[in-house]
Amino acid sequence: MAMLKFKATQLFDGERLLDDKVLITQSDGTIESIVEASDAGESVRELRGILMPGLINCHCHLELSHLKDVIAPHTGLIEFLCSVVTKRNFPAELIQERITAAEQEMYRNGIVAVGDIGNTADTASVKASSRICWQNFVEVLSFTDDKAAENMAHYQSQLNILSKALEGSPLPHRSSLVPHAPYSISPATFRMLNEVTQEQVISIHSQEHPAENELYQQGGGDYLKLFSIFGMNASPFPITGQGSLRSVLPYFDRGQTILLVHNTCTTQEEMDWAKHYAKEKGIQLQYCLCINANLYIENKVPPAALLYRSGSPVVLGTDSYSSNWQLSIASEIKSLHQHFPTIPLETILHWSTLQGARALRWDDRFGSFQKGKKPGLALLDIEAGTSSLVSLQ
Repeated sequence: MAMLKFKATQLFDGERLLDDKVLITQSDGTIESIVEASDAGESVRELRGILMPGLINCHCHLELSHLKDVIAPHTGLIEFLCSVVTKRNFPAELIQERITAAEQEMYRNGIVAVGDIGNTADTASVKASSRICWQNFVEVLSFTDDKAAENMAHYQSQLNILSKALEGSPLPHRSSLVPHAPYSISPATFRMLNEVTQEQVISIHSQEHPAENELYQQGGGDYLKLFSIFGMNASPFPITGQGSLRSVLPYFDRGQTILLVHNTCTTQEEMDWAKHYAKEKGIQLQYCLCINANLYIENKVPPAALLYRSGSPVVLGTDSYSSNWQLSIASEIKSLHQHFPTIPLETILHWSTLQGARALRWDDRFGSFQKGKKPGLALLDIEAGTSSLVSLQ
């Protein structure tokens, strides 16, 4: 089999930035080795930028791609959520057209695997022919215990459609039921989700807004406005006197890997508590940051430096076109690098590749230039905040 050789301005192997190295792959992209440029011989393809493993997008809402430019930036989270709920009725043709365009954009940008949130199976046909690997997070919303079984059955039916559509794909795919957020899942629904997600990868929007804590501490706050859209005049959730993370994470104890998404209000104390709880109960936590979505919605940034200093496992996501200007992990890398210059670039690149692959449990295939892997090749322009898929042709 013919060998391909690539030399870029720098090479990132999933953990380290390397200079004056050449990546050698088989013609199908399987990694062979990394060698000194002086030992690479002839026919080396020269590239400008950082050559790195395919990018991992751990949090996206592909099905909301039709909401691009519909919701104005800086509305604030509560108004944003109300807009998403009330502005989802678009023609089916347009929804499919935008889903297709967004999937193609991510692939061209060198994204090889996505943890994708969906309340519907609208993305099934596009994913069936996609060259991206999909971890489908079929997101459950169930505000009250009396509707828990009915709602779980509904979302299970959506999961079944997605799973069936992806059965014939040569790529690995998975589908899991997941909770939407602490402000949309009743206690009985949480308990059901814990049972059906044993040993699975799941996600939950977590610590996005101070009102999330107020909801559990006092039973009031800004989320009551969202509940009114669903015909509820009061919070349907128990008052625990604790913050939202402490109130809902204890529902899970079945060996799950849990992606905590956004975390804009998470504190060191809560992270310390969550780390202790996870170790005690045998679950794995991953903190997923979507900095550009935070900037889009509230013009705020997540506590990335705090997470870095604490040694917490961090991964990156784009969120959706309803809350971002583009679906680009490269742009997320650039924004984190600009807003948090004390975090080494190597670390942020690691979050976007190997750590993301580990979080989705696909690090046997993706995330690093380890011999025998087929992780895809992405070329990053850190100054521009852009990336592209490197062709093997």
